[in-house]
Amino acid sequence: MANRILIVDDAAFMRMMIRDILTKNGFEVVGEAQDGAQAIEKFKEVRPDLITMDITMPEMDGITALKEIKKIDPSAKVIMCSAMGQQAMVIDAIQAGAKDFIVKPFQSDRVVEAINKTLGN
Repeated sequence: MANRILIVDDAAFMRMMIRDILTKNGFEVVGEAQDGAQAIEKFKEVRPDLITMDITMPEMDGITALKEIKKIDPSAKVIMCSAMGQQAMVIDAIQAGAKDFIVKPFQSDRVVEAINKTLGN
């Protein structure tokens, strides 16, 4: 069975790029959200195996959403996505429970490697 993944990013273009990488590599995208609040609702709804989460988003940022998702399910697997130069935020994310992070613009081999490592594939 394909691993089920939820994509969270405020930029539709970024969601499309990561969805493309995931589907080409045999993962199933079970949902998308464009901010942290939507991510929490979608997480409850679809219970994905893994979430890719942008850090900087309107409404609710990725780190706040990560903390809320971890309250719902402490075993939730989340990989943070960040642009270059957001190292401090990445450290905050890891401390909040993120399993890994990938840097934008996405390199498909790095995305797949991070997901497989986190899922133990």
